[in-house]
Amino acid sequence: MNIAMIVIMFFFWAMLVFYSILTIAGVIQRLTKKEEIILTNYPSVAVLIPAHNEGVVIKDTLNAMVKLEYPGELTVYLLDDNSADDTASIVQEFSQLFSRICYIKVPPGKPTGKSRVLNYGLSITTSDYFLVFDADNQPNRNAVIELVHAAETTKDSAGAVGYVKTINASQNLLTRMIAIEFQVFQLLMQSGRWKLFKAGSLAGTNMLLKREVLQAAGGYDPYALAEDAELTVRIAAMGKTLPVVHQSHTWEQEPENIKIFIKQRTRWLTGNLYLLEKSLRDWSFWKGKTFIYSLQHVLTYFFFVVLLLVSNIWFVLGLFGFSVPYFDIPLLFIWFLSYVVYTAQVISAMVLENSISPFNIFVGLIMYFTYAQFFLLLLLRSASQYIWSRITKTTITWDKTKRFKKGSTV
Repeated sequence: MNIAMIVIMFFFWAMLVFYSILTIAGVIQRLTKKEEIILTNYPSVAVLIPAHNEGVVIKDTLNAMVKLEYPGELTVYLLDDNSADDTASIVQEFSQLFSRICYIKVPPGKPTGKSRVLNYGLSITTSDYFLVFDADNQPNRNAVIELVHAAETTKDSAGAVGYVKTINASQNLLTRMIAIEFQVFQLLMQSGRWKLFKAGSLAGTNMLLKREVLQAAGGYDPYALAEDAELTVRIAAMGKTLPVVHQSHTWEQEPENIKIFIKQRTRWLTGNLYLLEKSLRDWSFWKGKTFIYSLQHVLTYFFFVVLLLVSNIWFVLGLFGFSVPYFDIPLLFIWFLSYVVYTAQVISAMVLENSISPFNIFVGLIMYFTYAQFFLLLLLRSASQYIWSRITKTTITWDKTKRFKKGSTV
C-alpha cells in the first residue's frame, strides 16, 4: 500500500506543480502588452451560427452581429437546424434589413447535432476563414478583428480562439460559479498553455478557423459531442497552432438551474470521454503537440478524479476520527495544498478580470468544497452513459442547452 500511495502522491504533486505553473504563465500572458497590428489585406470571414429553437435569444445575437467591425468581407450565416419556433421569421426579418445576415435552412440528417450543422455551413460557403458563434452569443465589436490579426500573424496558425464570458453571471450562485470557472479554466489556463507550449484549444464558440485547414482535417466529426476538443487534437496533429486572444470577447448564457447544468455538462464530459477513448486507441494523438492535449485529458478525466476521490475519503475519515493508515507524507497537508492552489487560481482570475468583490471572494473560497466536488458526480453519470452506449452499440444524441430571455450587453 505504501507503493500505491507513493505513486498517487507523485501524480498529485505533478498535477499540483503543473497547474501552478500554468496559472503563473497565464497571468504573465494576460499582462503582456499587446502589439498593434494592421494588415494590408483582410481575408473574407463567414460567421456560422448553428441554431435550433433560438427565438428567445436570437434578436440579441443578431443585433450584436450587425455591430461587428471588420474591414474585410464579413457575412453571417444563421444555420437553422429544424427550428419549430419563431427563429426563422426573426432571422429572415433581419436578413431583409441587413445584407450581412443570411438565413440558411439546414436539411435534416443524421446524426443530429452541432457538428453536422457546421459541416453543412462549410459546404455552402467559400470564405477564407469561418468563425463559429453559438446562437446565444453577443461578441464585442472588435472580436473578429482581434482573432484575424492573431491568425494572420502567428506562424502555422489554424485560426485563433477568443474568450467566452458569462452574460447571466449575477443570476444566482450557480451562474456565478460557472462564470468564475470560465475565468480560470477557459482563459487563465488557456493563456498559460499558449504562453508555455503555444497550444491553444478551441472553445466551441468565438473560434476562428482557416477553411483550408479544416478541409484538410476532414471537417467536423459528426459523432463528437465535444466537437471543439476533438477538432483541437486533430489540428495539433497537423502541426498547426491556435493562438489564444483574450482581447476577443463574446458573452453567452450559462445554465441557471441544476437540471440544465447537469444535462449540459454530461454532454461535455461524454464528448471528452469519447475523445479520451480515441486518444487511447490511436497513438498519433500522442505525437508532437497532441501530447499536451491527450495528457490533459488523462490528467483531468482519470488522475484528477482518482486523486480528488482519495483526498476526499481521507479527509472525511480523519474528520470523523476513523483510524487510517499512517504515512510519512502529511496527507491532510497535501489536501490543504490542493485547496490553496485551486483557490489561488480562482482569485488570480478575478484580479485579471477586475471582478474582485467580497461576495465573489466568498464564492471562490467555497467552490472547491461545492462546485469542484460536483464534477465527480457528473463524471460518474457521463461515464455510465458512455459505457452503456458502447455495450448497447447506440449513439448518444446531441442536445442543446435551454436558453433564457436576457437583455443585450453590446
